[in-house]
Amino acid sequence: MDIDPFGSPTKYFDCAIRATMHSGLLSITATDLQVLHGLAKKACQRKYYGVPIKTEYSNEIAIRLILGCLNFVAGRLDIQIIPKFVENDMHYYRVYAKILTKKDQDDNLGYISHCFHCGNRVIGKEITENCIMCESKLHSAGPLWIGQLFDKKFIISMMEEIPKFVVDSKCKKILEKCALEADMPVTYYTLDDIASKMKRSPFKIKNVIKKIQNAGFIASPTSLNPTGFRTDCGIDNMKKIFEN
Repeated sequence: MDIDPFGSPTKYFDCAIRATMHSGLLSITATDLQVLHGLAKKACQRKYYGVPIKTEYSNEIAIRLILGCLNFVAGRLDIQIIPKFVENDMHYYRVYAKILTKKDQDDNLGYISHCFHCGNRVIGKEITENCIMCESKLHSAGPLWIGQLFDKKFIISMMEEIPKFVVDSKCKKILEKCALEADMPVTYYTLDDIASKMKRSPFKIKNVIKKIQNAGFIASPTSLNPTGFRTDCGIDNMKKIFEN
């Protein structure tokens, strides 16, 4: 089932979920980017049941708001959603989710709390008020989806299908990034933002990932931003790594 309206798709969620068979795949496209990016917070809360914040990973917040709303509507129908793949473009966001008629998973709804002073972020079921690193006030987005965005097995199966079709080489590179980030933490960092906080020129993405991994943390590029990367290395540890 593919839902691709002009603007917000949320008014079609109920019917779309009901129309998708058990184990079927539901595709949702949203083009109301201004709403999802926080330029109309009240409209976003009304349509998606959540509030965004403007950060370097605003597109991920937007995608998680879409999935959070879809999960909320599905929950009322005792339906479970399992995100399989997400994509973003300059003009739209699209999510793909498997629909199951038995709801036996955690709802995966929560909040992303961001510190605009030091760059720390906290993901949890409840809103975190203050930053544990610099004690500044945190700004929160949500409620939204805080579970995985990608199903690694699904991504690998997509990659196996590539030789059967005429596909742009960029597609394979994107899927490779998706497979790498499938099990990574919520939210990503960007080279520009890290460089700005450290008051130095941006690093190369490959060097950043290698340095973080050599320090004992996990790290991968993200498909959502060409200069973005995911890691379990907090912003405080990251600064120490790159200062040495």
